[in-house]
Parts: sequence; C-alpha cells; structure tokens
Amino acid sequence: MGDSAAYGQPVALTGADAKRVKREALGIGDRVKHQNRPATRMGSRAKESGTQQRVYRFRFYPTAAQAEQLEKTFGACRWVYNEGLALRSGAWERYRVNVGFAETCRALTGWRQAARTAWLQEVSSTVLQQSLRHLDQAYTRFFKGTSKYPKRKKKRTSKDTATYVRTGFRWVEDPERSGTGRVTLAKQSRALDVRWSRALPAGVLPVRLSVTRDRAGRYFLAVLLEERVAELPAAFVPGSREPKAVGLDLGLASLATLDDGTKLDHPRLLKRYGERLARLQRELHRKVRGSQNREKVRRQIARLYALVGDVRRDMLDQFTTRLVRENQVLVVEDLSIVTLMRPARGRGRRRKARLNEAIRDAGWGELLRQLRYKCGWYGRTLVVVDRFFPSTRRCSVCHVKGPKLDVSVRDWVCAECGAAHDRDVNAAVNLRDEGMRLYWLVMSALPPGGRAPTVITASELSRSERFLPAV
Repeated sequence: MGDSAAYGQPVALTGADAKRVKREALGIGDRVKHQNRPATRMGSRAKESGTQQRVYRFRFYPTAAQAEQLEKTFGACRWVYNEGLALRSGAWERYRVNVGFAETCRALTGWRQAARTAWLQEVSSTVLQQSLRHLDQAYTRFFKGTSKYPKRKKKRTSKDTATYVRTGFRWVEDPERSGTGRVTLAKQSRALDVRWSRALPAGVLPVRLSVTRDRAGRYFLAVLLEERVAELPAAFVPGSREPKAVGLDLGLASLATLDDGTKLDHPRLLKRYGERLARLQRELHRKVRGSQNREKVRRQIARLYALVGDVRRDMLDQFTTRLVRENQVLVVEDLSIVTLMRPARGRGRRRKARLNEAIRDAGWGELLRQLRYKCGWYGRTLVVVDRFFPSTRRCSVCHVKGPKLDVSVRDWVCAECGAAHDRDVNAAVNLRDEGMRLYWLVMSALPPGGRAPTVITASELSRSERFLPAV
C-alpha cells in the first residue's frame, strides 16, 4: 500500500470498509449463501477432454408473442450490461472499490426486486447473468491489454443477442428426425420454429444457446455443442511420405492464389451491389427521421448488406474447407489488416479509401480465422510466415531478392536467372517453401512420435531461426 501511494497510483479499498461502501453507497447486498466459505474467483467452464466446441447456426421464425418476449429480453440484456458497467466504473472512480461478477449478480437481484425495475422479472435471470458475465469477460480482456475499455451498448448500433445456459432452455430431441429437437426458451411456452438445415450429432446436449437478431430483422439460433470431431486422414504427396503442403497468397486482383497457379476470383460484392446501395442510401437520406418509410428503406439496406455477408461467408467457407481437406500443411502470410486499412489522409486519400473498401470486401480476416479453427478440428497444421518475408520480391527459382515492385506490376522477370514470374504465383511458391522450412524446423525439435502443432507462427520462433536462408 505504501509503495502504491509513493508512486502516485490509486489504492483500492479492501476489507470491511469495502464491504460497507458496497452495501451502503452502491446498494450491493452481502453474501447470503455460503457465508462461511471464502470467496473464490469463478472460472470458466472447462470442456471435456478429447472434444471440440462447435457452433451450429440455424434460422428460426418466432411467433408474434415470442418476438415480443425476445424484444424485452434483448432490451433487458442491454440495460443490465450498461448498469453493470456504470456500477463497476463508478465504484472505482468514486470510492476506489473493485466490483466483480459476483457483486454485480447480487446487484441484479436488487434491481429485479425494485419497483421501478420490476420489468426485469419478465426476463429469465440466467440470461441477465450471462450479460453480466460478458461484461466481466470484457473487463478481463481490457486488463490483459487485448481490447479497449468496455463501452455502453446502444439500441441502434449494438447487436441484439441473448445467451441461454442449460437452465434457461428446454431441449427435447425429435425421435422422428435424428439430430433435431424442440427448443423452448425460458419465459416462453411454445417451442421455436427452427429450420434445421443440417442434423446435429445425435445424443449430444447443447452447452448453451444464443439467440440473435440482425439488422435485417432475421432471427438466428446458435447452438454450442461439445463433440468429438474425427480428424481427416493424413494427406501426403502421391508416391511419398512427404506431407502435402499449399502456399496461399492473399491479394486483391485475385482473392487468393495457390502455389500451383489456381486463383480464387475476388467477388467484389460491394462493387456489384454498389449502385443499388447508393440509391437506397440517397433514398434513406430523403426520408423523415422516425417515419415508417425511413424504417422500410433501412430494412432494405440491411437485407442487402446481409446478402453480401452471407454470400462472402459461404464462398470462404467452401474454399477453406476444400484447402483443409486436400492438404496437410497450409502456409499463409502474417497480415496486419488493421495497418493495411489505416485511414486515408492527405494526397491520394481517395485511392486509399477505395483500397480500404476492397480489403474490407475481401474478408481476409474471416478467411484466416476459418483456416485456423478448421486446422485445429481436422488435424492439419497452419504455418504463419513472418510479414517481413520478401515473398513477392524473391525469385522462387534462384532465391535472389529483386527490387521492390509496385502494386501495378503483375508479372516480372528475374534479372539473375531470367525466370518469368506471375507476381502472386511466385509469392505463393515462396510462402510454401518458407512455411515447410519452418514446419520441419519445429518437427525436428519434437520428441519421437510427437504430434505436429496446429499453428506454427514465425513470430514465436527466435529471430535467427526465422531468417535462416532457404535450402
């Protein structure tokens, strides 16, 4: 305490004084249950060994009564999150008292019993507690330095979502259709009309459910399961025991280029629907705020953006699944997408703004995210090459690094050996070779019979190992 005060750092109030402030100033009741047991930090639920957590997403169509009850649930979750944020931040700013998840849950009990907020009783308490848990997770990420300080949720911009744990819903498996079931949420009497687009693993109970409503007014049910995912058979080069590898170069001329010359065209969905979006945006601007006609146009814009997102996600899902099924090792470059999409300022800002839109439309982050978790599911290895590796400038034949190339240069000839290169194909070949070098470097350090890691990142290796010349 003395050291903190000496350095000018705020000192947290603890002990009996902190309990008194929580009870008298903040309105947080004392612990009633398990008073003699010391308070311990609640840990996250651990999954069963040998299982993977997978989310299955289905669309459902609520009745008018169910939609009204879900509207109340979304609003209550948002209100509780904001009140919990105000309670925790205010307690520290005014009284230097730390308030955690357990204290906010006790405060939630008081809010539900108060006359002016008795409407919270129309929503399941487990759903509201999950909203407070999300707030606690946001604080944990902030203290770890992986995200910013939590912000208040707004009705117009925040996502409408509610999370139901096992005590907040009833699941009855349909005996006639294996892998489907009747889902009844808390505070509702009828089962949801879910469109089961695929069957769930038989006999596996959901860990939790998440109900969301997007800006287009569509309702979705996300089912989290813990299941044992069968790994795919190892993929080898025909006629050898060498693991089959693929180098993947992401770009804008082509969304992705493989080392064998295969290219995935950039769909440019925002450009395809750009004129229609611009027309609707102008029409929205002419409508009176708060009118029904403005809401109709806003729904049309939301549906169009939802269409763009669905098409992009489905395309990337099919592409990444094919890559993971056909190859044992997948090599990509470590891209700093946030740096590439820095704001456009000064000269050339219009060109930079168009470039940012093209990068946003490409969905590079979603592609890399899908590759990462699918490699973990199916026993593949994803190698992430250092972002400073000269994959574009280096000749894949003689390994001589050439001069810096402008983005407009799509083909070039090596001045050393005279080999003609396609810019993207050459980069994919170099990434594959560098990725396999890192792969064998890690594999040689494993004990006999050791399992290849799911992800190998060049930044986690020593600098001397990262930049060894290729053989």
